[in-house]
This record gives sequence, structure tokens and C-alpha cells, in this order.
Amino acid sequence: MKKRGILNAQLSYLIAALGHKDLFMIGDAGMPIPEDVEVVDLVLTAGVPSFKQVMDAVLEETCVEGYYLAHEIKEFNPDLEDYIKDSLKDAEVEYMPHEDLKKFSSKCRFAIRTGEFSPYPNVILRAGVVF
Repeated sequence: MKKRGILNAQLSYLIAALGHKDLFMIGDAGMPIPEDVEVVDLVLTAGVPSFKQVMDAVLEETCVEGYYLAHEIKEFNPDLEDYIKDSLKDAEVEYMPHEDLKKFSSKCRFAIRTGEFSPYPNVILRAGVVF
């Protein structure tokens, strides 16, 4: 049995299988996920697990070189935007309208559904390399 880190077998496998430049998403409970994108559904109840809990766990095991956010997060969820920027200080960021982010999510290898219920807590991450 794995002792630490992400214990969800599906998520652990998907993270281990990421290659450089692969895209994946962490989203809220209501973010629509395209049919062809594999879903890791972690949501239990409203707020559980939170976006931050999932993001913290993922970043412990993943190298991220860039990420994409909806413009709307700046106005409607600035505290979460600050958390994401602080968590990914060395990564490139690109903003786009929320509708475009939803369309762009079709390029993701997988999406993680959290229990988050705050506005616009969705991020598409671009995998980096550790060497």
C-alpha cells in the first residue's frame, strides 16, 4: 500500500502518466467536462474536498510549467487567484474568457472534479519536466 501522497489510484496513475506539455484540469463541482476527457470525480459534498486541498496534493506530485485561468476569477474570486499564483510562482499564466476555458478543456488528458462551490475555481495546468 502506498504510504503518502495521492492515494486515489486513478489520480495517482494519471499524474504518473503525464508527459511534458500535457494538459489537465482541476475544477469545481459544476464545471462541465467534455465527454472525451477522463474524469477523476473526488467530490463528496459541497466544499469537500476543496479546490485548495486538491491543488496542494496535486502540486506535491506534479511539475507544472504553465496554467490557464478564466478572466472572471480576477473579479469574482481574487483570493483564489492569489492562492493559485502563489502556488505556481514560476509557471507561466494565460487568461481567457470562462467560455473559452471550457472549450479549451477538451484538450485535457483528464479533469479532477472537486467539491468547490466558489466562483470560477477552475485551472488548466500544463505539465513540465523535472530535469
